[in-house]
Amino acid sequence: MTSPGRAPAQDSVEHPLLPIRGVQHSFDDLGTPLRDITFCVVDLETTGNPPGEGGITEIGAVKVRAGEVIGEFQTLVNPSESIPPFIAVLTGITNGMVATSPRIESVLPAFLEFAQGCVMVAHNAPFDMGFLKHESLVHGYDWPDFAVVDTALLARRVITPDEAPNCKLGTLAKLFRTTTTPNHRALSDARATVDVLHGLFERVGSLGVQTVEDLQTFSSRVAPAVRAKRHLAESLPHAPGVYLFTDDRGEVLYVGKSKDLRTRVRSYFTASETRNRIGEMVGIATAVRGIECGTPLEAEVRELRLIAEHKPRYNRRSKFPERQHWLKVTVEPFPRLSLVKQVRDDDAGYLGPFSSRKTAERAMAALHEAFPIRQCTARMSKHPQLSPCVLAEMGRCVAPCDGRISTDSYGEFVDGLRSALTVDPTPVVDALDRRIDVLSADERFEDAAVHRDRLSAFVRSSARMQRMASVTGCAEICAARRTDDGGWELHVIRRGRLAAAGFSPRGTDPRPHLEMLRASAETVLPGIGPVAAASPEEIELILRWLELPDIRLVEMDGTWTCPVGGAGRHLTRLDNSHTDHHQHPTERRRNLRPLGPARVS
Repeated sequence: MTSPGRAPAQDSVEHPLLPIRGVQHSFDDLGTPLRDITFCVVDLETTGNPPGEGGITEIGAVKVRAGEVIGEFQTLVNPSESIPPFIAVLTGITNGMVATSPRIESVLPAFLEFAQGCVMVAHNAPFDMGFLKHESLVHGYDWPDFAVVDTALLARRVITPDEAPNCKLGTLAKLFRTTTTPNHRALSDARATVDVLHGLFERVGSLGVQTVEDLQTFSSRVAPAVRAKRHLAESLPHAPGVYLFTDDRGEVLYVGKSKDLRTRVRSYFTASETRNRIGEMVGIATAVRGIECGTPLEAEVRELRLIAEHKPRYNRRSKFPERQHWLKVTVEPFPRLSLVKQVRDDDAGYLGPFSSRKTAERAMAALHEAFPIRQCTARMSKHPQLSPCVLAEMGRCVAPCDGRISTDSYGEFVDGLRSALTVDPTPVVDALDRRIDVLSADERFEDAAVHRDRLSAFVRSSARMQRMASVTGCAEICAARRTDDGGWELHVIRRGRLAAAGFSPRGTDPRPHLEMLRASAETVLPGIGPVAAASPEEIELILRWLELPDIRLVEMDGTWTCPVGGAGRHLTRLDNSHTDHHQHPTERRRNLRPLGPARVS
């Protein structure tokens, strides 16, 4: 047995990403060339079972940089269990050989020190990394977030079947004529993998792969002309934001968002794009513009707004996002439901917005099932003298057309309809449920499914409108969320529109930052309807963020509530939940809590 080895003393203090000035950068910050990276090529021998069921019997590793070996590590490991005979025959490692070897918990500290600051390399990396990570976690060692290169995966991308029948290590060793023949011993296999890695680097280097970024996103299916455009990402920051692809005329082709602008945009030119239209877009694009954002929510909102503004032809969501449909309770002596595209200040009741006319028509049919108001479009005076239609004869309309019902009596149905739209949809739900039960009992399942879809369209749209109205009714909401690094995401929301966004660093009082945001935030005036100041998609993004469990409401001008008996309580049953759909949710109120200095230390 060989005791755990270490690299030379001078290498143990060297960091592959430590520049002359002594400031450590990440791979992405530098776009680090492969020749400047220290790789730790590792191989394991085990008892044959997966992590958690089997043990490691040997670790071998080779540290290389710029094609030169700068250190090796090898040790046998006592797996704390018997080695199966067929594994002993395969590897040559017997129970007697490992009986006096150190256990894995004693080996890991030396190995992790040896591999510190390296990019890990292994053939079939998920196997080796899975074992090492599992044992580290079991024995209480922090597993570093290593970048990993899998030579087997890389080989499958560049080696053709004509060159090699498979991508096993032994096969690739013959192809690349490695100086060491793999023999199922850890250090020998690691040495062979080093030569395979260098052979693969020669292959991908001719395809434009020169950096770690390129290697991590490499695909052989990327056309050379597309790969040549990766320089378009170089001016973008490693920060959250929105990016816009443009053509030679400056037309915006595509808008996207990312937590890391530069890395995401670069992947378009170095990774295989499975979406045909996006691949076509990348081929046309001649420039990429980035807009840095303070928070992920701001990036999402900006993306929506830019798509609505530019309508890029390669964004699926860019097709007429402004087209909305509403159901309106008309203002006339005998009101009816009307399908409209705009909310007006006319004291009418509205339900929506609907994303399609078909969905709006389904919701209208659900309301007509519950309330026998007229469906005709004729103009009626307070004392109409018209002929009743077939719906009146069927008992599905109270027929104000022939004067059989007064405006006051008809108004009671309309009041119930308005209440179902904005407060409690139970009458509609009950009416549709009864109808579905009758149709199902008669085995008219297709008709029952039609009514089910109508009920779903109505309840979902009603719940959506109530949620949006709850936040758009607030003149201002100031909210914060703790970030992973101890800072605060800060947002100012006015009438459902994101008016300002910012970030307060760790260790600073976020209140002055928030006050500056409020002072510089966009002025948002009240409008008509629940989506007057922002698109429905933006309001829903903001609501999802506000409803996260760790959000802290700091200031609020208004009351953020939803009806206890509103449509939201019926969504559970529609989503096939096992929860009782008659249970009332608690009123959506949040206690305002100050951001005290003790909470931001």
